[in-house]
Amino acid sequence: MEPIGLDGAGKPGTGKRMCIVGASGKLGRYMVQHALDRGYEVVGVCRERSVSKLAGFEGRITVIPGATDDRAVIARAVSGCDAVLTVLVPWGMNHYASGTAQAVLDHAPPDARLVFSCGWHITRDGKDVYTWKFKAFAAVFGRLAKLVRVVDVDDQVEACRRIFASDARWTVVRGSDLEEGEGQGLPVWSRHVGDPVLASNMTRRVDYARFMVEAVENDALVQEAPAIVGRLTPSALAHAAGPA
Repeated sequence: MEPIGLDGAGKPGTGKRMCIVGASGKLGRYMVQHALDRGYEVVGVCRERSVSKLAGFEGRITVIPGATDDRAVIARAVSGCDAVLTVLVPWGMNHYASGTAQAVLDHAPPDARLVFSCGWHITRDGKDVYTWKFKAFAAVFGRLAKLVRVVDVDDQVEACRRIFASDARWTVVRGSDLEEGEGQGLPVWSRHVGDPVLASNMTRRVDYARFMVEAVENDALVQEAPAIVGRLTPSALAHAAGPA
């Protein structure tokens, strides 16, 4: 497929190029806007039938249509990029998330910052502590989704396993439950689910996207898997206030 749209050349910016894999989704579109606001030249990858969702960015980004686990599509999209942001979506039963992650790991420039999104259910070191409600929901949802062959949560786990094993400059951002609304600022994070700061389990989607984009410039997050929560949630505010 030929790229769609213009690349924004000639506009003031950072001089850096960012690829957003999964750009047409709600989170992806927020990331596109944050990236443009920060002066990045943006390349978006999305399925061909979803290109129309990016119409609001026409003339400001390059869109490369195709499946995000298509290695040829990803190789073309990430070429020359300083950063690649990827929404790991476990659609279907054909290893979509792990295929997408592997394509990005294999084809992104060696020094590129790679930032991936997933949920709290992903654990890097097994030290995360989940409530019984969270574990029960994850188990029931995972079984039902797999039964109807819509979502394969296990494949997102596999995708992150491959990322964690990579020597690339990656960050895996683990999101809480999401809601729409005005931005509240950059979310706070912890290395482990179960930390009291995360107890509110809610983040504005626009702020999740902001964390993804700003992680690119934060070397402290290289090879980290931060679990995030909204900055103005009760648990985050209680943590900021310190001991009573």
